[in-house]
Amino acid sequence: QVQLVESGGGTVQPGGSLRLSCTASGVTVDITCMAWFRQAPEKEREAIAAISGSGGTYYTQSVKGRFRVSQDTAKNSVSLQMDTLEAEDTAMYYCAVGDGYYCREWRNPSAFRSWGQGTQVTVSS
Repeated sequence: QVQLVESGGGTVQPGGSLRLSCTASGVTVDITCMAWFRQAPEKEREAIAAISGSGGTYYTQSVKGRFRVSQDTAKNSVSLQMDTLEAEDTAMYYCAVGDGYYCREWRNPSAFRSWGQGTQVTVSS
Protein backbone atom coordinates (compact mmCIF):
# COMPACT_ATOMS: atom_id res chain seq x y z
CA GLN A 1 0.00 0.00 0.00
CA VAL A 2 1.34 3.38 -1.02
CA GLN A 3 1.70 6.05 1.64
CA LEU A 4 2.96 9.57 1.15
CA VAL A 5 3.79 11.93 4.00
CA GLU A 6 4.49 15.61 3.32
CA SER A 7 6.40 17.89 5.65
CA GLY A 8 8.06 21.28 5.64
CA GLY A 9 5.12 23.64 5.33
CA GLY A 10 4.74 26.77 7.41
CA THR A 11 4.39 30.52 7.34
CA VAL A 12 6.96 32.67 5.61
CA GLN A 13 7.22 36.29 4.53
CA PRO A 14 7.07 37.25 0.84
CA GLY A 15 10.44 36.65 -0.76
CA GLY A 16 11.25 33.84 1.66
CA SER A 17 11.90 30.16 1.07
CA LEU A 18 10.55 26.81 2.18
CA ARG A 19 11.48 23.25 1.37
CA LEU A 20 8.74 20.64 1.26
CA SER A 21 9.48 16.93 1.48
CA CYS A 22 7.36 13.94 0.56
CA THR A 23 8.47 10.61 1.99
CA ALA A 24 7.06 7.57 0.24
CA SER A 25 6.46 3.98 1.26
CA GLY A 26 5.05 1.21 -0.90
CA VAL A 27 6.52 2.80 -4.02
CA THR A 28 10.00 3.66 -5.23
CA VAL A 29 10.20 7.31 -6.23
CA ASP A 30 12.78 6.88 -8.99
CA ILE A 31 10.65 4.50 -11.07
CA THR A 32 7.45 6.50 -11.20
CA CYS A 33 6.19 9.99 -11.86
CA MET A 34 5.87 12.05 -8.68
CA ALA A 35 4.16 15.42 -8.62
CA TRP A 36 3.35 18.35 -6.39
CA PHE A 37 -0.07 19.94 -6.47
CA ARG A 38 -1.52 22.81 -4.50
CA GLN A 39 -5.01 23.97 -3.69
CA ALA A 40 -5.95 27.38 -2.40
CA PRO A 41 -9.34 28.06 -0.77
CA GLU A 42 -12.17 28.06 -3.31
CA LYS A 43 -9.78 27.16 -6.14
CA GLU A 44 -9.19 23.93 -8.06
CA ARG A 45 -6.25 21.70 -7.31
CA GLU A 46 -3.34 22.81 -9.49
CA ALA A 47 -0.34 20.80 -10.64
CA ILE A 48 2.80 22.84 -10.08
CA ALA A 49 5.77 20.48 -10.54
CA ALA A 50 6.56 16.89 -11.41
CA ILE A 51 9.56 14.62 -11.75
CA SER A 52 9.66 11.46 -13.81
CA GLY A 53 11.40 8.20 -12.98
CA SER A 54 14.31 9.32 -15.16
CA GLY A 55 14.59 12.63 -13.32
CA GLY A 56 12.95 14.79 -15.97
CA THR A 57 11.25 17.80 -14.41
CA TYR A 58 8.15 19.78 -15.29
CA TYR A 59 6.85 23.07 -13.89
CA THR A 60 3.81 25.22 -14.31
CA GLN A 61 4.65 28.66 -15.62
CA SER A 62 3.91 30.55 -12.41
CA VAL A 63 6.63 28.72 -10.46
CA LYS A 64 9.33 28.32 -13.13
CA GLY A 65 12.62 29.72 -11.93
CA ARG A 66 11.42 29.87 -8.31
CA PHE A 67 10.61 26.23 -7.45
CA ARG A 68 12.74 23.14 -7.96
CA VAL A 69 11.63 19.52 -7.64
CA SER A 70 14.13 16.76 -6.89
CA GLN A 71 14.39 13.11 -5.87
CA ASP A 72 16.36 11.63 -2.98
CA THR A 73 16.61 7.93 -3.68
CA ALA A 74 18.41 7.22 -0.39
CA LYS A 75 15.43 8.57 1.54
CA ASN A 76 12.86 7.49 -1.06
CA SER A 77 11.51 11.00 -1.06
CA VAL A 78 10.75 13.91 -3.33
CA SER A 79 11.38 17.51 -2.37
CA LEU A 80 10.12 20.87 -3.55
CA GLN A 81 12.46 23.79 -2.94
CA MET A 82 10.42 26.99 -3.07
CA ASP A 83 12.22 30.32 -3.31
CA THR A 84 11.04 33.89 -3.76
CA LEU A 85 7.66 32.97 -2.38
CA GLU A 86 4.69 35.19 -3.12
CA ALA A 87 1.34 35.65 -1.41
CA GLU A 88 -0.24 33.84 -4.37
CA ASP A 89 1.70 30.69 -3.40
CA THR A 90 -0.40 30.35 -0.25
CA ALA A 91 -2.17 26.99 -0.44
CA MET A 92 -2.28 23.44 0.81
CA TYR A 93 0.46 21.48 -0.95
CA TYR A 94 0.10 17.80 -1.80
CA CYS A 95 2.44 15.24 -3.31
CA ALA A 96 1.11 12.46 -5.47
CA VAL A 97 2.37 9.34 -7.21
CA GLY A 98 1.44 8.54 -10.77
CA ASP A 99 0.84 5.28 -12.57
CA GLY A 100 3.90 5.21 -14.77
CA TYR A 101 7.57 6.03 -15.21
CA TYR A 102 6.90 9.12 -17.31
CA CYS A 103 4.83 12.21 -16.52
CA ARG A 104 2.78 12.37 -19.69
CA GLU A 105 -0.33 13.66 -17.89
CA TRP A 106 1.32 15.38 -14.96
CA ARG A 107 -1.17 18.26 -14.96
CA ASN A 108 -4.14 15.92 -14.57
CA PRO A 109 -5.01 14.96 -10.96
CA SER A 110 -6.85 11.89 -12.23
CA ALA A 111 -3.54 10.48 -13.49
CA PHE A 112 -2.28 10.11 -9.92
CA ARG A 113 -3.28 7.15 -7.79
CA SER A 114 -2.12 8.07 -4.32
CA TRP A 115 -1.93 11.34 -2.42
CA GLY A 116 -0.43 12.63 0.78
CA GLN A 117 -2.42 14.43 3.44
CA GLY A 118 -1.03 17.82 2.49
CA THR A 119 1.04 20.50 4.18
CA GLN A 120 0.00 24.14 4.51
CA VAL A 121 2.12 26.93 3.06
CA THR A 122 1.22 30.49 4.00
CA VAL A 123 3.05 33.48 2.58
CA SER A 124 2.20 36.61 4.49
CA SER A 125 3.83 39.72 5.84
